[in-house]
Amino acid sequence: MLTRIDHIGIACFDLDKTVEFYRATYGFEVFHSEVNEEQGVREAMLKINDTSDGGASYLQLLEPTREDSTVAKWLAKNGEGVHHIAFGTADVDADADAIRGKGVRVLYDEPRRGSMGSRITFLHPKDCHGVLTELVTSNPEH
Repeated sequence: MLTRIDHIGIACFDLDKTVEFYRATYGFEVFHSEVNEEQGVREAMLKINDTSDGGASYLQLLEPTREDSTVAKWLAKNGEGVHHIAFGTADVDADADAIRGKGVRVLYDEPRRGSMGSRITFLHPKDCHGVLTELVTSNPEH
């Protein structure tokens, strides 16, 4: 069962400048940052608020680290902006299977490692009214 908006992913060309914009404009601070080699991105998670299910909601800023990454290709086509929306779930495997059973394409056969040690998968945007949708089971340590 989906429990919250976990994060909204925003693709950017320059992570440091984009972080500074969100800090100066809205007062958001970096909660976590990392490089995800598998996905070819450098990212910063800006915590917006805690949620009633013990999770949180974030903005995820994504800068590609290589030209062949999905985010780099998306930026080349679309420019900076909202890349995806992610919903939190206690069980990404079960929810991905249930959604797959409703005819929505799930992009990974098995969930992968996401930000802060989470487990993630994506739903095909053509099956979600043009929105790339991520399912996230947070790592309880974060």
